[in-house]
Amino acid sequence: MVFSISKIALSGSLSIALYAVCETKSYADHWACEVLLCLANPGGPTEFAECRPPIHKLWDHLAKGRPFPVCGGIGFRASRPGYEPYYCEAGYRLRQRNGDRGREATCVSVQPVPTGNDNCKRRSQDGPQVGQWQWAQGQRVCVAYRLKPPHLRQRPRFVDLKIDGVAPQRVWF
Repeated sequence: MVFSISKIALSGSLSIALYAVCETKSYADHWACEVLLCLANPGGPTEFAECRPPIHKLWDHLAKGRPFPVCGGIGFRASRPGYEPYYCEAGYRLRQRNGDRGREATCVSVQPVPTGNDNCKRRSQDGPQVGQWQWAQGQRVCVAYRLKPPHLRQRPRFVDLKIDGVAPQRVWF
């Protein structure tokens, strides 16, 4: 997988900042900083052999319901872990609601797109009209917001990292 130079540079500056913080902390804090350093790797948290033990320890730690480890330091902050299992491709936004089957997620197009004329006809028995007529290039066109099922993330949990002097970064795990 190819990563942009800016992402690699951000990861490198994050690594340097985390290394500096880790050098002055106790062992427990050191493990937390080591975990964040490994999670920030664009190639994945277990790409390097040195990261596998602390990351496996993290997964065991979280599986037992324990909190995410805190890496303290001047100018460094990590959010509480978050969970976002779904995402949408570019041009779509995620919409979630409570439905008959519990929490439901759908991707909705950001802009309406041309669709079949049937979507703009009034439906008395089948439900409301889903599209609307618009003029485009001198013609009347039926447009509607397109719906798609969301994608399921491989790594649905995240931590937002903020280090002074470095752009904020969301680390997925």
